[in-house]
Amino acid sequence: MSLFTAGWYVMYTRPQHEKKVSIRLSELGVSSYLPVRKTLKTWHDRKKYVEEPLFQSYVFVYLTGIEDYYLGQQLPGMLQYVRFGREVARVQESIINNIKLIIESNTDIEFSTAYFQQGRKLEIRHGALTGLMCEVVQQDNRKRVLVRVQMLQRNLLLTLSPDYFNVISA
Repeated sequence: MSLFTAGWYVMYTRPQHEKKVSIRLSELGVSSYLPVRKTLKTWHDRKKYVEEPLFQSYVFVYLTGIEDYYLGQQLPGMLQYVRFGREVARVQESIINNIKLIIESNTDIEFSTAYFQQGRKLEIRHGALTGLMCEVVQQDNRKRVLVRVQMLQRNLLLTLSPDYFNVISA
């Protein structure tokens, strides 16, 4: 990291350490974002809604300087920063904002690592997700909206009505 640029980066953590790393970062005064979703867990004797990370083993962190970078490396549960080649991967602020919009909109979110064929590109024109670019996929005989987060090789699937969209390309 010869020239450090302030911005959003991605930390890769040990499994089930995302919340601990995020809490520790905030205690140290470093901004982080851990998108979570509520899911219904079933045990043999009960059911309970629990919050779990949307991206398992990943925490988004806003680093303002090289000191924050090295401070993050020393956290228990943190394995490494996500890299592309020799460079630490930076996440565009628009991607973080889009994830926040999706989480805050309380829409039906499904997480998938599956590959989807490129479909019709749309722009959401109503609701909390206004302005978000997305793709339509067909799954389980329902029209669904696929929002790709390219950097993490993950897909977010949302169920929205067709009247929410402007067509960008076919």
